[in-house]
Amino acid sequence: MLGGVLGGILFAIVGSMLCLVLFFGIGFILNMLIKTTWFPFWLFLIIVTPLGIWQLWQDDISVTENIQSMLVSDMILIVAGAVGAYLSGWAIRALRRGGYKMF
Repeated sequence: MLGGVLGGILFAIVGSMLCLVLFFGIGFILNMLIKTTWFPFWLFLIIVTPLGIWQLWQDDISVTENIQSMLVSDMILIVAGAVGAYLSGWAIRALRRGGYKMF
């Protein structure tokens, strides 16, 4: 029992950090290439989040049971990805305000 709980906590910590860094990096690169600030964040909210929910969706149970069956760890990963996408926009905005024309 204890190993399962510790494994779940470790998965949540490592997984959330990986999602945060992954979406920060992707968002930062997209911001540099497309010259938009918040496009990666909205892209994440409009495309990635529904795809993540669709992947976890089970057709044989009701909507309320589907929502209840989504694990906290799944929600943590989605939130960490959104935070990474938001931080990439924030970093690009700060760099532009600092005078870096490249961003």
